[in-house]
Amino acid sequence: QVQLVESGGGLVQPGGSLRLSCAASVSNFSLYTMGWYRQAPGKQHDLVAAITSGGTTHYVDSRKGRFTISRDNAKNTVYLQINSLKPEDTAVYYCHGRRLDHQYWGQGTQVTVSS
Repeated sequence: QVQLVESGGGLVQPGGSLRLSCAASVSNFSLYTMGWYRQAPGKQHDLVAAITSGGTTHYVDSRKGRFTISRDNAKNTVYLQINSLKPEDTAVYYCHGRRLDHQYWGQGTQVTVSS
């Protein structure tokens, strides 16, 4: 059974940084397009960033610059570096993996930005 397990969330002050990790228990991880979504309280699930099997990255326009997605195929892990955190970045961040007709979600990790 495929599992995606996020970690790295927490409480951080405005202006701080976090690196979220998502470890995938899946064979052929390198063939998956991986992404990070987030859901703020009372809002929809939104894409933050994605990275293809070939390493091409995609960012939602409003999040370019502060967010960096990367992957380490040797560790079956995808990362999301978030810098200059703002209170509006407060959300549950979800890891997503997709290959062909299959897609998987992690359980989410809470990021709270507050002073």
